[in-house]
Amino acid sequence: MKKNSLFKNFAFFVLVVFIFFAGFFCAQNFKGKENLKEEPVKENLNLSKEAFDLSLFWEAVEILKKDFYKKENLKPKEMLYGAIKGMVKSLDDPYTEFFKPDEAQKFLEDIEGEFGGIGAEIGKEKGKLKIIAPLKDSPAEKAGLKPGDLILAINGSSTLDLSLSEAVKKIRGKIGTKVVLTILREGWEKPKDFEIVRGLIKVPTLDLKFEKVDGKKIAILSLYTFNPNLSQAFYKKAFEIIFENPEGMILDLRNNTGGYLDVAIEIASWFLEKGKVIVKEVFPDGNENVFRSKREGIFSDFPLVVLVNQGTASAAEILAGALKDHQKAILVGEKTFGKGSVQQVRTLSDGSFLKVTVALWELPSGKIIEGKGLSPDFEVKNEEEKDLQLEKAKEVLLNEIEKREKIGLEDFLKKIKLEVIR
Repeated sequence: MKKNSLFKNFAFFVLVVFIFFAGFFCAQNFKGKENLKEEPVKENLNLSKEAFDLSLFWEAVEILKKDFYKKENLKPKEMLYGAIKGMVKSLDDPYTEFFKPDEAQKFLEDIEGEFGGIGAEIGKEKGKLKIIAPLKDSPAEKAGLKPGDLILAINGSSTLDLSLSEAVKKIRGKIGTKVVLTILREGWEKPKDFEIVRGLIKVPTLDLKFEKVDGKKIAILSLYTFNPNLSQAFYKKAFEIIFENPEGMILDLRNNTGGYLDVAIEIASWFLEKGKVIVKEVFPDGNENVFRSKREGIFSDFPLVVLVNQGTASAAEILAGALKDHQKAILVGEKTFGKGSVQQVRTLSDGSFLKVTVALWELPSGKIIEGKGLSPDFEVKNEEEKDLQLEKAKEVLLNEIEKREKIGLEDFLKKIKLEVIR
């Protein structure tokens, strides 16, 4: 009597699969990272010369030229860069940053997905440097770093006045060398030093496994990042899920710090019917860009639980939030990080960059992610040696499967009753 929701959609899936396969390769031509867009500099500042009087700047320069005792340190280009960094820092936005040409090159290398370091996403919250999430199997994870850890010092130097890019630069280094992070964790009375050996960081994509829980086969799909490789990897795993025919799915987005918006839209489109709003890009002037599901939602009727924690950020929050808002998934775990702003990368004349926050992401419900994050339907904290969040997700998923089966049985009995009456 029970029909799995996967096979309700499977016949349609087979019809469109070849079209989708061709379209998938087009999807590799991304719009850009979910919080990054490259645009040329435009003359669009609304600050008048009177409000932005540079005479004070030149006054300070003249004093330094005359009175500063280390004349060899008076390097005009470095002084100018320092002034720009100070101006940007005054905006009190951790995601708006200035990069000198050499830092700009490093920044571009970072988003390619392979680099040397410890393998942890870091962010700033209320002026404090913290671990958003360590990558799977990275030196950071192996050393024991966890989401929410505060980084008080790097190699003994305080992080109090460091920008995100400056902190990353200090943590990075040659493969095989060591870096010491002074960490304070919630519940600790004193900070501890973590000595970590830097390695070549390769960002993992996804894992899929199947388990039987109380006689029900379920799929557990872990997404680690929304990098350019995920669309193809997910496409392949989708076939595996369909032919294995599980009765429900756990989508694990814990410690997923985001990636490309286009990839997040592709993944969401497997779970949402075509045309459904996934996220809106909202600008200060009231303009907005709306991003909608592009596929037919092969898994749209599938019992689904999404795992989230403090390390779930950005594009991962967009996916989790959209699925929750459209009542396609139940969220289990901890409150997410709350990274929901959009940055544009502006290239300056000498090759330096300005990364500028220009908009916020808004979920279908109208909820703003930035600084707030997503609250799970079931809040569960993990223990050191036990994955209580995953256990709860399995429990919630089983309840959802049984609920769907009961509804299906009732519908079937109603149909039989009608036939008898006729």
